[in-house]
Amino acid sequence: MLRDTDTGAHIEAETSRMVAFDRARTFITLLVLIHHSVVNYTHFGDGDRMRWLGFDLVVLFNDSFFMACMFLIAGLFVHESISRRGAAGYLRRRAFRLGVPFLISVFVLIPIAYYPTFLRYHMPGTTDFSFFHFWWRTVTVGPWPSGPAWFLWVLLAFDILAVAIWSMGRKILVGFGRAIAALRERPATAFGAFLILSTVSYVPMRLAVGDGAWFEPGHSPLPIQTSRILLYPAYFFTGVGIGMVSLRVGVFSETGGVVKRWPFWLAFAVLFYGVILLLVFAHHNWVDSVSNPPLAWKVAYGLAFASFSAAMAFTVLTISVRLTHSSLRLLDVMQPSAYGIFLVHYIFVVWLQYVVYDPAWPAGVKAAVVFAGTLGGSWLVTIWLRKIPFIARMI
Repeated sequence: MLRDTDTGAHIEAETSRMVAFDRARTFITLLVLIHHSVVNYTHFGDGDRMRWLGFDLVVLFNDSFFMACMFLIAGLFVHESISRRGAAGYLRRRAFRLGVPFLISVFVLIPIAYYPTFLRYHMPGTTDFSFFHFWWRTVTVGPWPSGPAWFLWVLLAFDILAVAIWSMGRKILVGFGRAIAALRERPATAFGAFLILSTVSYVPMRLAVGDGAWFEPGHSPLPIQTSRILLYPAYFFTGVGIGMVSLRVGVFSETGGVVKRWPFWLAFAVLFYGVILLLVFAHHNWVDSVSNPPLAWKVAYGLAFASFSAAMAFTVLTISVRLTHSSLRLLDVMQPSAYGIFLVHYIFVVWLQYVVYDPAWPAGVKAAVVFAGTLGGSWLVTIWLRKIPFIARMI
């Protein structure tokens, strides 16, 4: 609900959580586990010797949208949280829930996760295989990976920027929120605008640096994928704008035109993913230089990627809203533990991949063992950790 007050524009804050968006976030977390469980067994990868082309399709599908969608979802709750806690309280809370887990991850969890990689692919001449030797070399010499925890520091940086904009130019966010809310019954315009945003924030960077480069300042474990360095904040601040209006009556309202058109967004996602697959096939079969495809191919792939990402974001959110009153037991039961599962799952992924590396099992069997063990193990650990009050407040 929008209304004017003596102090300026006021936008109603969301006062209760929405099941739909919690489910969407949990769904993306589940995709992250699937992604990391199967990536070692892709046909064009360089992991396990047992591989299956089908896993390449899964990895390509996920990588083309899911982290951008996660930033969009994260942005939805910024306005409500700042309104309830205040700018300083919001930053303290985010530092506690994102900054502290990030530090624990890069200093403890990720080194534990990567230790099996050191054992299998250690440098020639290595004589000390102790974990503490590996840990010390990681933090002093490098490389110092952050694994999936990169998402935490990037999201915290976006949160800090959002608070700065809120404090110095709240009218900007108010106006942005009003503009988005006005598109609730104009679904084609809403999707077209988001599609343009996705394209403009991704394609130029991809053409400039390619898709595989990571920006890693110095020796610090603070990487971000260079080609998506504009895409992620674009999605996050779009989420912030959407959240400036009550999520129950805004552009993704259950009764709004955007949500009612969910079959269209799903159809567009299927179409654009098909274009991505066609371009990948052309890349491997019809392009003379696989390592340096022609500019036309790069532009076409960038456009297909940006379009698929936008369509999937709309698909995930609108279908989640449409299924608000349906029973999705796995997501509902998993939701309280989803953040903890995300934080600790990589330990299980890498160690289980290490354990099943030598057996000549089919790639599907190995991936199933890794996924089941990762989901079950990280879920149980999270349940146990959440029994500790201090940790429960964090995750």
